[in-house]
Amino acid sequence: QVQLVESGGGLVQAGGSLRLSCAASGGTFSRYVMAWFRQAPGKECEFVAAISGSGGSTDTVDSVKGRFTISRDSAKNTVNLQMNSLKPEDTAVYYCAARWPNLLRRGSSEYEYWGQGTQVTVSL
Repeated sequence: QVQLVESGGGLVQAGGSLRLSCAASGGTFSRYVMAWFRQAPGKECEFVAAISGSGGSTDTVDSVKGRFTISRDSAKNTVNLQMNSLKPEDTAVYYCAARWPNLLRRGSSEYEYWGQGTQVTVSL
């Protein structure tokens, strides 16, 4: 059983940066694809980015490409999302998720393990 705990959310002005972290425990970290999703009020859960178990492959949604970067630290069992040039439309609850086997996927139903979420609010 994998447990995921997100941190790093908060309130930031448009154009600013935040770094989200997700700490994983209870499993062999390198086995799992790790991903970030987000859900804004009244909207469906949206894929943001995913990274393979080795960290060698990533997938990022076009709307954040060039602004957000996903990475993982195997020594610390963490996955990070560096978010730069934030926009008000990035406001959402951000969730960390994990799946096995080691294939990148964008569908939320493909991920078995989820964190509790962290709020990101971007003001004008």
